[in-house]
Amino acid sequence: MNTLRMAAVSASFGRDLEEDFATVERLIGEARKQNVQLLALPEACLGGYLLSLDGDGTGDGGAADRGAAGDPGPPPLAVDGPEIRRLAALAGEMTVVAGYCEAAGDTRYNSVVCVTGDGVLGNHRKVHQPLNEDASYASGDRFRAFDTPVGRLGMMICYDKAFPESARALSLDGAEIGVCVSAWPGARTAASTDLAADRWKRRFDLFDRARALENQIVWVSANQTGTFGSLRFVGSAKVVDPGGEILAETGVTAGMAVAELDVARALVTARRSMGHLRDRRPETYDTSPGAVSV
Repeated sequence: MNTLRMAAVSASFGRDLEEDFATVERLIGEARKQNVQLLALPEACLGGYLLSLDGDGTGDGGAADRGAAGDPGPPPLAVDGPEIRRLAALAGEMTVVAGYCEAAGDTRYNSVVCVTGDGVLGNHRKVHQPLNEDASYASGDRFRAFDTPVGRLGMMICYDKAFPESARALSLDGAEIGVCVSAWPGARTAASTDLAADRWKRRFDLFDRARALENQIVWVSANQTGTFGSLRFVGSAKVVDPGGEILAETGVTAGMAVAELDVARALVTARRSMGHLRDRRPETYDTSPGAVSV
């Protein structure tokens, strides 16, 4: 049996890159002790996320908010720069996925990179932007799977997973494992004092299970914890099997969800009788304007 040991992290990260790298190094060390081969770290774990998504002068990362809040925003890093090379060196033999603010000339993207000690294997720029996030980042324009030492991966960031087309595009491109990194907060209105009962936390969990089940792939979901600016993150890192069953999870606290699975066998078993990709009828899915009558 050829099993893969995977881990998804719930942890807090901020603006100080040295502190973030210290946390990343500690987490990689913990994962290595548990023989983890694939480790998913949260969105914006290198430099922190935005202070707010409201765009009301409280820190959404745009120019006005940076001045009002005294916050420079996430530090922009080049995908081929020294910080990502440092991450790769820490990864070594492990496949590590981590979120960061990508600098592409004067343009900034909310991005996630996959590395090993050999360098960058894949990079994804967040496509779907919630609320006022587009004041701080440009949008990505594609979903692509790629090969790694632990199998063919597809990556997405946070709100991307709210759109079934995102994970479906990756699974149709051959992704065996979907890795979604997030800085997913609790509800902005009518928030629950018990984060475990928060309605946005419930949505986070539902999306994780649904994306795994509908595409019959393994799903690895990392998220931030704690508070940053006006945001309170729900944690809830998890590993989900192709049947939508949660194999390991952290709950709303910081931690590492570790699970071991024979991915190839799990995919075959899930798709043996009811193959959701095989049984698609794309000729019936015309979504062009005027194709759907109300």
